[in-house]
Parts: sequence; structure tokens; C-alpha cells
Amino acid sequence: MKFVDEFRDGRLASSLVAAISHDVSRARQYRLMEFCGGHTHAISRYGLADLLPANVQLIHGPGCPVCVLPIGRIDQAIALALEKGVILCSYGDTLRVPASGSLSLLKAKSRGADIRMVYSTLDALQVARDNPSREVVFLAIGFETTTPPTAAAVQIAQAEGLQNFSILCNHVLTPAAMHAILASPDRVQIDGFIGPAHVSTVIGSVPYEQFPAQYEKPVVIAGFEPLDVLQAIHMLILQINQGRAEVENEFTRAVTREGNTKAQALVSGIFELRDAFEWRGLGSVPASALKLRAAYRSFDAEIRFGQPYQPVADHKACECGAILRGEKHPRDCRIFGIACTPDNPVGSCMVSSEGACAAHYTYGRFCVAAAG
Repeated sequence: MKFVDEFRDGRLASSLVAAISHDVSRARQYRLMEFCGGHTHAISRYGLADLLPANVQLIHGPGCPVCVLPIGRIDQAIALALEKGVILCSYGDTLRVPASGSLSLLKAKSRGADIRMVYSTLDALQVARDNPSREVVFLAIGFETTTPPTAAAVQIAQAEGLQNFSILCNHVLTPAAMHAILASPDRVQIDGFIGPAHVSTVIGSVPYEQFPAQYEKPVVIAGFEPLDVLQAIHMLILQINQGRAEVENEFTRAVTREGNTKAQALVSGIFELRDAFEWRGLGSVPASALKLRAAYRSFDAEIRFGQPYQPVADHKACECGAILRGEKHPRDCRIFGIACTPDNPVGSCMVSSEGACAAHYTYGRFCVAAAG
């Protein structure tokens, strides 16, 4: 298949691995954070970390949209469904995220809450049209990739006068999370970032230019295929060796410097910055998330139903927060693969299709066991 098979070519992968091995300096460590959970799964699925020299370390980042949602945000959604009687529409990954009181959206559904999995915001709009006597709330989550569809849904709902539709907005911003990681005084040491793919198709490469300028950290935007990731790693190693810190774009077939300006305009017309937003693992991060502008505030479920956010502490045994900060690996969690599995998740990193724990459980745990 064009634009897939050629990015999984084993011979080309071997050549890239040889180039990486040739160019690394044995006298130093290379600590590279793959921000995006999609990259984490590609790395685990194709065993890319095992192909690299021992002094090239790949560090998991907080780029999993389900993982970074704090427990209190899931509690909000459950309360809307159980206590306010709304029809709550959600993407599938959020249904099994553990919440307070041993609940999840899926378990709340088993208790009688009307919770429905949808594949798009258009599905949620249709649920509202089909149920004019019911309030329908869409649990809006994700980074810049999924924000434009939510903005479009709000725009359509206003144009149609769809007064029984609203959103519980949890859209967060990639550059703000990267800044929070680099600005933390006790942060993990990072030499460069593998920049996200889908997010960058929307925002372009310009927003990453602050990181070389402010922190002297290179960023290479990469696609999700194994050759994309290996090429990005090689590009980062060359920058580090040469003492450069720049934004480079490996994913030129999909990402431009300016990004999708039409999508950006749609989002900026519907949303504005929150003063602060709590992330799992990062705490309260200023200007890191979005809320509806005043003209669209009637579609804000938090305001409509008077359901404010209440912080909730993570499970004491769960290391999801430290994993999202890059401080720990899934195998460092004492309940990983024992008390916490995909069938019985304790933390969100084991639930999401982009979670680091889910990736390592699916593709990496047996390799570690064999090596031990």
C-alpha cells in the first residue's frame, strides 16, 4: 500500500539503524522524549528501542489525551450521566478510565447511566437530534487534532438551534505540556523531542520554535511509521552532535510550517484559553487548555449543569503520573501487569490505545521477562 509499506521496509530500517549506530558518540547519553502516545506504540510495536545503541534512551511523554485527564474530569462526566440524567457521548477510550469510587463510565453505564460510545462529534450531534427531549453532552477530549471537530460540532449546533446539545470541554494543548516538562525544576533530563505527527498537521511546526530558542532543545516532527521514527531519531542525534537546536520536519508529506490554517481559524473562533488546567502527572498548567468563548458559553456543560471540577488524588500505587512526566518506565510500577492490566486497569496509562503502559503490556513485557 502506497505511503505505508515503503515506511516499513526492513532493509531501509537496517540502513537507518546502522547510520544511527555510526553517528552516536559513545562518550555521551542521548535522552529523547517521544511526546506522542502514537509514537510510543509504534516504538513498542516495531521493537525500535531494541535496535538502538544502549546510550540512546527513548522517554515516554504526556502525549496521550486520555491518560492526561485527571480523575476529577471523569468524575464530572459520570455525575452528569448518573445525577443529571443526560445522555453522555464519549470516544471509546475514555469509557474504561478508572474514576472515583471504583467507577468508570462503563461501570456507570451498567448502573443505568445513558452513556454512548461515538466515533465522531457528528454522531453526538445526531444523538441530540434524535432525542430532542433529552440533554446530550459530548465529552470533548484530546489535543489539537480532535479540537477542530468539536469546534465544528458547536458551530453546527448553534446554526441549527440545537439547544439540547453541549460539551464537557477537556481539550488540551501540546506546546504548553512540553513547556511544563522543560520548565519543571526537578524534571527528567531531555536532550530532544520527537514531535507529534497528527497534532502538527493542525498547528504546523511554528509553535515548537520556542523550545530551541528558550531551552536549546531540538525538535524533530515525525510520522508514525517505523522509518519515520528512526529517521527522526537520526536527525536529533545529528543536531545534538553538532550542537544545534532547531525544529526540523521529517513528516513533510503531511506537515507544513504553517499547519492547517482553516482548522486553526475555526478553533480560535469557538474557543479561548483557560487560565489553567489540571493535567494528570503535570499538575495545574497555565494556559494549557481551551474553553468556549462567551458567544458559545450556552454549549458549556459545566456551566449549563453547574457541575464544577473537583480535584481527586490518583491511586497511591499507580505510577501513571510519573510515567507521563517521563520520570519512570511502565515496568517501574509495582502493580504493572499484576494488579493493573488492560482487563483491570488501575490507571489511565493502561487503558488508552496511546497509553505507555498499554503499549508496553501489549508489545514489551514478554521481551523484558525473557531478558531478565
